[in-house]
Amino acid sequence: MPLLQKNINLSDLSNYKIGGPASYFLEVKNLDDLKNGLSEFYKEFSKETHPRIFIMGAGTNVLIGDKGFPGLVIKDSISEIKFLDQSKVYSGSGNLFEELLDFCIENSLSGLEWAGGLPGTVGGAIRGNAGAFKGETKDSTFSVKSIDLKTFETFDRTNKECQFGYRTSIFKTDGKEEMILGAVFEFTKGQKEEIEKETQEKIDYRRARHPLEYPNIGSTFKNIPLEKVPPEVVKEFSQSIKDDPFPILPSAKLLAVAGLKGTRSGDAQISEKHPNFIVNLGNASSEDVLALIKIAKNAIKKKYGIELEEEIYYL
Repeated sequence: MPLLQKNINLSDLSNYKIGGPASYFLEVKNLDDLKNGLSEFYKEFSKETHPRIFIMGAGTNVLIGDKGFPGLVIKDSISEIKFLDQSKVYSGSGNLFEELLDFCIENSLSGLEWAGGLPGTVGGAIRGNAGAFKGETKDSTFSVKSIDLKTFETFDRTNKECQFGYRTSIFKTDGKEEMILGAVFEFTKGQKEEIEKETQEKIDYRRARHPLEYPNIGSTFKNIPLEKVPPEVVKEFSQSIKDDPFPILPSAKLLAVAGLKGTRSGDAQISEKHPNFIVNLGNASSEDVLALIKIAKNAIKKKYGIELEEEIYYL
């Protein structure tokens, strides 16, 4: 089978089970796969005028359009993981974050306990600086390796050079023509039982509060930094403010108080269990999901004067 494929259905690769076909599709397990597949792609298009390229990890935070994607989807399956020294671990970008966490538990490495139950790949977590429970991906990231998709030049960036911010990094802004290949993480030695216990607590918390029984792509909206919240709203929700990793007002709280739990469009629903999740009850379309996002944003803007910002990515 050739590396570069055409008209591959993306719904099976999406955690949402929503989406049409990709015009071109390339699964890569190593650097040679990537270079050879892209070289094949560039034979059909020039490097300057080629269709869009999208890097897909586990499909856990991307909403794929019903009509599909008229470009190239690169499925990241780079799964190497190894020790560099006693505290540093190199992980390929295509590893699931939980696989990296399992490696840490097995080797008594502390630093990622906050990520228990976190969906997605290492590459996706770095790109969006995924975080929860006052922890963020950047906290343990020592350096990141990436490649320019046109020139094939590789880069090794330090933590600082990655320009990590709240749910963002240089790879989400300036590095759009690059693909993350892997990263070096730095951990501390800990007690295996304690690491495992704390990680399991986070997994149990997610299972109890998140609608994992339905297809979903995680949090729909970013939490709101307190400086963006009107003073009267801060006062009204003073008991709900969290420090994660800086003072924020949870979007889920606003959505719940605004009465949006259970709101439906087709088979898409604002979860009754956790309103910052929009779930697929069976046969939802991307248009159904977009309709609910619009309803939620309009309601919160009208009621609280706050512009919700999506955490998910549109394809």
